[in-house]
Amino acid sequence: MKIVFLMLFTLLNLFANERIIALSPSVNEIIFALGEGSKIVGNTTFCTYPKESEKITKVGGYFNPSLEKILALNPTLVIMQQNSYDLAKKLRQLGVKTEIVQIDTLSNIKASILDIGKILDKKERALAIIGNIDTELEKLKNITQRKKILVVMGHNTSLVSRIFVAGQNLYFDDIINESGNINAMQSTRKGQPILNMENIIACNPDIVILLAHSMHEMNLSENDLINPWLKLPIIAAKTNSIYIIDKMYSGIPSDRLVYFLQDFRAILNDYKEKN
Repeated sequence: MKIVFLMLFTLLNLFANERIIALSPSVNEIIFALGEGSKIVGNTTFCTYPKESEKITKVGGYFNPSLEKILALNPTLVIMQQNSYDLAKKLRQLGVKTEIVQIDTLSNIKASILDIGKILDKKERALAIIGNIDTELEKLKNITQRKKILVVMGHNTSLVSRIFVAGQNLYFDDIINESGNINAMQSTRKGQPILNMENIIACNPDIVILLAHSMHEMNLSENDLINPWLKLPIIAAKTNSIYIIDKMYSGIPSDRLVYFLQDFRAILNDYKEKN
């Protein structure tokens, strides 16, 4: 009995002394959502939510974290996304426990939340977060059917070129499909294809959703972003179905994905009422 108690005490002490570095906003937010934010000793310059994240030591950007800064924080665990395999290899060679998660598709997001939950001994909390996501996904069904939806990233005030959109193998594509609709951008290229005006016209979407989380910092109005789209010969322009989501969570898949799903549902409901 004494041995079991000592083992349990050691295990609890191990978790209590965890020093975590989160190398992406998504990972950072998931750890906080699991109730373990106080154990994060380092994150990136893009980790700004929740508010406490801003005060945590920064180890660099999402694409260029500093190995030296990471090691200086003496972490017991580093969690990163799949864009940093070389860094992960170096950390593991130096004996730092390093976990890589994939946060691109809907299934990978949910799997990563569960994986991080298991690592931090917060499996039940992780399952609750996943349950909330699934509940919101279910609410998207049977609002509109087989409408072509184009999700656009960025703050384009001109549509001549370099329009980043959500293609396949991204959670936006999964959400559109789950709702019973169609991604207007069908491409063999994964991720975020770059389109021009001619490509957009060829897609001819019924609904356009602009993800513009920095529009206010850039002093852009809704009209600045929507008006160029209204000039295009596409169905979405004719039915005035150009929408903006200006929240930062729209591009950071974490527990806050539920808020994006709620915004997406509101857009579908508005479209249904107008048409």
